[in-house]
Amino acid sequence: MIEYQNIFTRTQIHGPADMGVPLPNGGNRERVGKPIFVHLFGLLGDAQVGPIYLGWLGILSILCGVIAFEIIGLNMWASVNWSPIQFLRQLFWLALEPPPAKYGLHFPPMAEGGWWLLAGFFLTASIILWWVRTYRRAIALGMGTHVAWAFAAAIWLYLVLGFIRPLLMGNFGEAVPFGIFPHLDWTAAFSIRYGNLFYNPFHMLSIAFLYGSALLFAMHAATILAVSRLGGEREIEQIVDRGTASERAALFWRWTMGFNATMESIHRWAWWFAVLCPLAGGIGILLTGTVVDNWYLWGIKHGFAPEYAYDMWAPVLDPALAAK
Repeated sequence: MIEYQNIFTRTQIHGPADMGVPLPNGGNRERVGKPIFVHLFGLLGDAQVGPIYLGWLGILSILCGVIAFEIIGLNMWASVNWSPIQFLRQLFWLALEPPPAKYGLHFPPMAEGGWWLLAGFFLTASIILWWVRTYRRAIALGMGTHVAWAFAAAIWLYLVLGFIRPLLMGNFGEAVPFGIFPHLDWTAAFSIRYGNLFYNPFHMLSIAFLYGSALLFAMHAATILAVSRLGGEREIEQIVDRGTASERAALFWRWTMGFNATMESIHRWAWWFAVLCPLAGGIGILLTGTVVDNWYLWGIKHGFAPEYAYDMWAPVLDPALAAK
């Protein structure tokens, strides 16, 4: 009997290429490309690559994404005087910054944030087009639209950071720069400017859902891998016709946790936890600066943040000694 004792797929079964189900008429283009099999891909997932379906939405989405990528990359390259060595050396620190606050919501000169607005427009168009494509592909295949709505939760946070909140603040300068370390620096500065995001209750919820979804997915994946030798990877069959894999998994969780989700409900648990992470985070960001100017002072007012002495030269008391 084959046993799965690591995270890699131990067996790869090669047969005729799977061309997929026939697509209904009504604007659907043909899939293109001859399928190939890549052994390395098969270690982690499906070894088959292709055929590919893009359609007009996919082509437009990729085109807009490439334009945004080129605008960001060329501006970063220009910032180091077109030196390829410095571009590679400083890549993690390079940025395309949003317009200065003095321009408000007006279109600034290209060198002072205009390129940032243009890149943001094409990147947003690319993401929205890909969302529509995701939704329509699910409908065409007779699937539920769960993936599209999960993707929409991430798009919500993206739009809050780069578009919705700057509009409410009346200033595109409040948006996030394009860049790896610069956007992390923006996050730190944003938290400091508004009194520490850790006191933002929606930030707390977002982190709880982030860790919760990671934990739920890991627990579920580990359980299915543990019962895969008993057919646990055939989850749909185990849902409608409970077999020994499902029974053992359920017994294991009742033994270790006192409660078990079903083969079906665990996916809803994980989906909701993951989706609520960016939803709650977006709400927290949206309220920052528009409704609450300082989350630390807001926390003091509502009785869950500690109130520290304002005298920076005063000696710091050890809480452990003060308790005595």
